[in-house]
Amino acid sequence: MEYISDKLIKLIERDADQLTKNWLSNVRSHPTTPTYHTYDEKKLYERAHRVYSHLGQWISRETSKEDIEEYYTVLGEQRRKEGFALSEVIQALIITRRHVWLKVLSEGLLDTVLDHHQALELNNRVILFFDRAIFYTARGYEQTE
Repeated sequence: MEYISDKLIKLIERDADQLTKNWLSNVRSHPTTPTYHTYDEKKLYERAHRVYSHLGQWISRETSKEDIEEYYTVLGEQRRKEGFALSEVIQALIITRRHVWLKVLSEGLLDTVLDHHQALELNNRVILFFDRAIFYTARGYEQTE
């Protein structure tokens, strides 16, 4: 038996291209992310696609807090060196997370109470991942001169 949370992860990873395009459109026009409006579109696409296409790995129990810390601390350092404001980087991560949930809701797969429970559990794992990603990104950003 495949759980709805597993189906949703597969759906997100399978539709990573469309999620990335939606995110890109959003982040390149959002008033709180002005640096993203003019930054290299291909680079932005690759960065967001990497998150969506590997979301299952990022939120799995095998991925440690230290793995997230290592990756996102470096990401924060890179974004500061690239000239992004910390608030923009955080907003871009929030938009990334939001598009995950919008995708889940748009699929209409949550038919039973069990489906809703599993989707909520998945949402909690996604939120925990993004909370850690935001924290370590900010820390890496602040540590860079």
